Amino acid sequence: MSKSFNAFVVNKSETGFSAGVQQLTLDDLPAGNVTVRVQYSSINYKDGLACLPESPVVTSYPMVPGIDIAGTVTESSDPRFTVGQEVVAIGRGLGTDRFGGYAEYARLPGEFLEPLPPGLTAKEAMALGTAGFTAALSIQRLEENGLVPGDGRVLVTGATGGVGSTAVSMLAGLGYEVVASTGKPAEHDYLRELGAAEVLDREDVSTRSHFPLEGELWAGSVDPVGGDTLAYLLRTTRYRGAVANCGLTGGPALNITVLPFILRGVTLLGIDSVLCPEDVRAAVWLRLGTDLKPKNLVDSISHEVGLDRVPEIAADILTGAVRGRTVVRL
Repeated sequence: MSKSFNAFVVNKSETGFSAGVQQLTLDDLPAGNVTVRVQYSSINYKDGLACLPESPVVTSYPMVPGIDIAGTVTESSDPRFTVGQEVVAIGRGLGTDRFGGYAEYARLPGEFLEPLPPGLTAKEAMALGTAGFTAALSIQRLEENGLVPGDGRVLVTGATGGVGSTAVSMLAGLGYEVVASTGKPAEHDYLRELGAAEVLDREDVSTRSHFPLEGELWAGSVDPVGGDTLAYLLRTTRYRGAVANCGLTGGPALNITVLPFILRGVTLLGIDSVLCPEDVRAAVWLRLGTDLKPKNLVDSISHEVGLDRVPEIAADILTGAVRGRTVVRL
């Protein structure tokens, strides 16, 4: 008989929608040449969407959500990975197109996996997860555009979320002057603890304007919000500065003119972690174990839950009620 294990499964059929912990077997797992005993996963915004009855991201049912995985290889026919090796995987359709991390076992194509980077434990890797990886990729792209410490203030929007919290800590650790914005007045001290030199209210960075350009305030920014906030950033970024946009919690529409681009040379950097090229992915993971590793990753930014609390946290993350990162212990 095939080994059975716990998994959080969402399912939808003619009789309705269900979401909860149930037993699966190794035979239930999709095809792949590497099997992983999952130690930790995490809860991201997309995981919250995956748990909705009318999910806009899940492509087939039943589905095991969890777009992040960290664990140990138990079987492998891929020569790059050996039994007992610690690995991580993020994106690539995990949790939406194929079974993801909310199960004690996962079976994946080897190309989805990375060796656990030096400098990170499996739990730390999932305290980062897709959100932390996206923050790091945003910072790396800003640096490639020319941003260096000393250029001026760098703004992080949606700063109490997963991307925002890790970005604030990473930028502060690199020596940047970080300004954070949030809609949660009670979390100002938390953001200063992460390294923010100044904290702004959400309304300060999302007000609509009839001016196509405003005062030059930011050398660069990390923006997981989009919408009116992204429009504000483009109007207020300094000459030859850049905005790294990686999300749309403020909406997908963008009301701007071309003037920031043709008069100030502002660059809008689109950040995609799902299909990020393998060489870039590997390089960013290595930095996450070294110069981009947040110093307060486990103590302040993340907290840990079991599978039974996934529905609760998944619902909270969609309303912006979650601070930092939530690690799921398998």
